[in-house]
Amino acid sequence: MEIIFATKNKGKMKEVRLLFEDTDIVPISMEEAGIDIEVVEDGETFEENAIKKAVEICKVSGKIVLSDDSGLEIDFLNKGPGVHSARFLGVDTPYSQKNQIILEKLEGVPKEKRGARFVSVIAAAFPDGRVFTTKAAMEGIINDKAIGENGFGYDPIFYYEGFKMTNAQMSLEQKNTISHRGKALKLMKGRLLGELKI
Repeated sequence: MEIIFATKNKGKMKEVRLLFEDTDIVPISMEEAGIDIEVVEDGETFEENAIKKAVEICKVSGKIVLSDDSGLEIDFLNKGPGVHSARFLGVDTPYSQKNQIILEKLEGVPKEKRGARFVSVIAAAFPDGRVFTTKAAMEGIINDKAIGENGFGYDPIFYYEGFKMTNAQMSLEQKNTISHRGKALKLMKGRLLGELKI
């Protein structure tokens, strides 16, 4: 059974497909579904943005749609960039540059004040109007430099104490076991299987 995951991000699609590979649910990207619309994420919360995206694409496609809104909250930056993570310094600014600016803002800040978390909200929208969300977080600290080639976005500067490495040093399988999106997706997977009775 095909469902759409509302992203054009190939990194996210790899994570999602891996999680659902033991089910009859087959996540496809917007591109694979032939949908090319931009949903303006102007909500004040991760929930608002995720729901808006899922609902709008569900209306266009007539299929079940999952969407996520996620971001990085850094305690020292008053939980910024937060809901504006993707648009921080502009949508087209490469993450290598965004990461460098964050590292500069935290230069000299001691480890105990570098607390941060990735937050993810997954929304599901059904053609019959049902909408629900799941939410999870991953706690860590902002590293003092960018390390690692895996992952995407802010992964190279986010250090996870449990594995003693940044997210960008982890394998996809490792990351899926503890990441904010992995945990929120697992909750959504359970909910979906229950709703669809498959």
